[in-house]
Amino acid sequence: MNQIGSITLFQYWNQLRDGRPAPKRSEVEPADIKSLLADTFILERDTRGEAVFRLAGTRLCAYYGRELKGFSFPSLWQEKDQRLVSRLIHGVFDQKSLLLLTYEGFSRNGRSNKFELLALPLDGGVENPRCLGVVSAANRPFWLGADPLADALIDAIRVIDPDREPMFLKNRPAIDVPSLVPTELDAPETISALGRARRIRHLVVFDGGRNE
Repeated sequence: MNQIGSITLFQYWNQLRDGRPAPKRSEVEPADIKSLLADTFILERDTRGEAVFRLAGTRLCAYYGRELKGFSFPSLWQEKDQRLVSRLIHGVFDQKSLLLLTYEGFSRNGRSNKFELLALPLDGGVENPRCLGVVSAANRPFWLGADPLADALIDAIRVIDPDREPMFLKNRPAIDVPSLVPTELDAPETISALGRARRIRHLVVFDGGRNE
């Protein structure tokens, strides 16, 4: 977790939940995270069981050159990764895990930029699972927001259980948070689904790369 947006939203979410698996959607106050609103999103599960955008910030929509509300979240990714992304987000919905994902976005004109995405569970009840997230651009080149992103390639994934093992933020002061560890149930399915993965201590790292 390297981007300020991810760290700030995590701290806010962790404070709200106060030891529970997740805070309620009604507890999230936009005014409390107003500096992040342009980059944040809320996902929900639609009647087909698919993760779709319920809300998306203006800058995030500008990155993709469209209004994302009602749009399928997995469809933002390469077709070969969509099933994996769907399963990971449903892990956030159902298992109250945290998802930290780094990826490279490619524009319609072939430009690229790195991004970090954090998805955090919200308690909407069994019938209305939701998650709160933020997308942070590692850099903001001149074209970002003018040349829409058309494809995304996963670099690395961390699936985290917020109640089990301490997580330390690389190159940043330690944050006093509950322990974090990846869910043991998701990892084997994830590995077989992607086909290329490396386990490093308590992390499962997925290698990204285009297949020419």
